[in-house]
Amino acid sequence: MAAQLARRREHMSAGARYLGWKAGFGSKAAMERLGTSAPIFGFLLDRNLLEPGSTVSIAGWTRPVFEAEIAAHIGEDGSIAGLGAAVELVDFDPAITDLEEVLAGDIFHRHVLLGPVREGSAIGGFDARILRDGTEIARTTEPTHLTGDMIGVLRALTEVLEANGEALRAGDVVITGAVVPPIEVAPGQVLRADMSRLGSIEVRFQEVNG
Repeated sequence: MAAQLARRREHMSAGARYLGWKAGFGSKAAMERLGTSAPIFGFLLDRNLLEPGSTVSIAGWTRPVFEAEIAAHIGEDGSIAGLGAAVELVDFDPAITDLEEVLAGDIFHRHVLLGPVREGSAIGGFDARILRDGTEIARTTEPTHLTGDMIGVLRALTEVLEANGEALRAGDVVITGAVVPPIEVAPGQVLRADMSRLGSIEVRFQEVNG
């Protein structure tokens, strides 16, 4: 985390504005594989924020991955003021297996897309569907099955930040982990996360820049 947060400070000194934090590898299987007891955490910056519906070049990526997530928007008292749909795009490199190296590299983060915020913290009636080129490829009605309880994720994040001289603040956005297993993508595909009352986010993928 020290190396990761030093990298964050460098980006911010160069003009980047931070948005918040990301949780990753929070499933039971992932924690067993890494030898951890809680999710690990990274940072989000405005320079990596994309609008829903964006077209993204994945030229040169090692293994581009689409993750449908829930974004918790933090209020003045540190509680969840609102929720929204989120998509994280990561470039997973299977050659990097050392936990410290994963953390220092911000857990393979490339981009984040955020949907509108819905006030409150209730997620009753949740139903997430992931579509590739219009065909459903994944679905869940259990938003915390892979991530664990959202309050628990935020509590673990708070502890990690405080141990490193940081803090969770009002206005922070925290994407809390993939609600279905991460999905590899390829050029030419269109992926869409439909997340019931939280809305939908679509991303188009291409191989070339521009």
